[in-house]
Amino acid sequence: MLMFGLPVSRQLPTLQQEIKDAAWRQITASGAASLSVEGLARQLGIASEEVGIYFPGINDLVTAMLIDAHASFGDYQISARDSFPGVGQFLQRFMATCLAYREWAIRYPERYMLLFGPPVPGCETPLGILRPFMMRSISPLVGVIRELRGAKLLNVEAMPLLEPSALEGYFWGVSAMSIEELLVHTLAMVIRSRLHGMVSLEISGHFPHSGEGASSLYEYEIKSIVRHFIDI
Repeated sequence: MLMFGLPVSRQLPTLQQEIKDAAWRQITASGAASLSVEGLARQLGIASEEVGIYFPGINDLVTAMLIDAHASFGDYQISARDSFPGVGQFLQRFMATCLAYREWAIRYPERYMLLFGPPVPGCETPLGILRPFMMRSISPLVGVIRELRGAKLLNVEAMPLLEPSALEGYFWGVSAMSIEELLVHTLAMVIRSRLHGMVSLEISGHFPHSGEGASSLYEYEIKSIVRHFIDI
């Protein structure tokens, strides 16, 4: 039996996922700029029109891949954070979340670079669709910082706050945030930028890549963040 010219055995969601898997392989081999419907169709042994049933254009495909990557990134950090459920394990949850940031990036470098590297040529990803998933990938860090603030363990009284307009691309409801929430979100962006700097340089080959030394340096940076911002 055929549907839209495709065997039923390869209908949604099977073929849809196969297309995304093929796209990740293509990005891994040749970079995000290499993505093309024709190349994916050749890889899968199907017609270009069959790719278009699920993803009418590259923009639709890249958006779906960004959603998957943000969700995976967030889930990975949440799982690490929640592995320390004990009352008062504030520092352990913070450290686990920060360590998970790099671990996920090392495990999925092509996904990390799609999230934070150069945009795919010709693609404009819709912020309104992506923002909930972007929030999921930073919400674990926001959560542990909010927890530390509630326990009066943050040393941030002299830290300037970002303007709400600077946070609107990342979070919902920024205009209604209290000063306390602005502080939490500002610190989350500062800490994430420090983690992101080391990880991005490592992933892109501009920093000694992986190995025990790189892991130790990353942990040292997390501990320096703790000394700077957390009273423990």
